[in-house]
Amino acid sequence: MKLSVIVPAYNERPFIEEILRRVEAVPFDKEIIVVDDGSTDGTREVLEKLEAEGGITVLYHPRNRGKGAAIRTALPHVSGELVIIQDADLEYDPDDYPDLIAPFEKGLCDVVYGTRLVRGKAQRVHLFWHYVGNRFLTLVTNLLFNATLSDMETGYKVFKTDLLKSLKLQANRFDIEPELTAKVLKRRCRVFEVPIAYYGRNYDEGKKITWRDGLVALWTLLKYRLRD
Repeated sequence: MKLSVIVPAYNERPFIEEILRRVEAVPFDKEIIVVDDGSTDGTREVLEKLEAEGGITVLYHPRNRGKGAAIRTALPHVSGELVIIQDADLEYDPDDYPDLIAPFEKGLCDVVYGTRLVRGKAQRVHLFWHYVGNRFLTLVTNLLFNATLSDMETGYKVFKTDLLKSLKLQANRFDIEPELTAKVLKRRCRVFEVPIAYYGRNYDEGKKITWRDGLVALWTLLKYRLRD
């Protein structure tokens, strides 16, 4: 199966070249689609150089629109049977791709989540309030959609391409994570979880998500529980 890797990138100049090198090194038939989301720190210039060297496709937003908007921009360009969303920092390790894709190769699933909250691989100690927030939002998700997820907000989600394109995504920012989860659970898709490594950043190192995004995520879950 061909894997399409969508990489939303916003002001990740210190990391973007390294994460793309790691993605390219994973031994799968794949395509890499990067969306520069209006970066102003030199990320765009790095991507222009890498695209000229070949091996990646780069799409550009003239202004910052958010992770969800970047994913929606990339989707029409996807040609693989599977899609994985890869953050442009170094929090998530592409070496986990084989484990994430294995349930698809066995014909077991429609979606695979890489969970950071089930031990089994290397984990940087989490920021406490982020950990509590993730647990709370995951609990709400499970209550609303009768599921047993351990990590709703994970950045590693893999989808059958036809399914992902059919979800009619609307989110522009980090609310893309609860929108994706709500829609696949409401459709009763076969969702598997796989433990992944996680090398989380703090805010001094460039982490962008805040408590306000947690409130938006809660509202998004409630909204999609009540309507399509």
